[in-house]
Amino acid sequence: MATQRALPQSKEALLKSYTTRLKDDVKSMLENFEEIIKLAKGENDSQLSRMTQCEQDTYEMHVRAANIVRAGESLMKLVSDIKQYLILNDFPSVNDAIIQNGKLFRTKQVECDQKLASLRDDMAADLYDLEEEYYTSIYK
Repeated sequence: MATQRALPQSKEALLKSYTTRLKDDVKSMLENFEEIIKLAKGENDSQLSRMTQCEQDTYEMHVRAANIVRAGESLMKLVSDIKQYLILNDFPSVNDAIIQNGKLFRTKQVECDQKLASLRDDMAADLYDLEEEYYTSIYK
């Protein structure tokens, strides 16, 4: 299994390591599965007693099944690493999202400014009417 380095890798080297990990894990799963199938056939002629041979085959099947699980977990880690790489290094889509959000917020700002200006004009007209009514009123 590949380990992460402290220094950042180039994109090509990282993709090559991902490809290598993928091939190694799939190969390991396939080889272990094939060996389990061979063991399940039980065609081994050996000098061991039948019971001893069964125990040995059972143990080997357990080990190979654990190897398949380990390779599967490694594949899941690989998928997680690829997702993380895409999330952290997908600058074009991040930039597009930032630009799109910027446009959306500018549009909202213009809408709010227009509504506020309209509200200000309405309030000024109403205030003018109220002042006029107040100053012409006999009840002041």
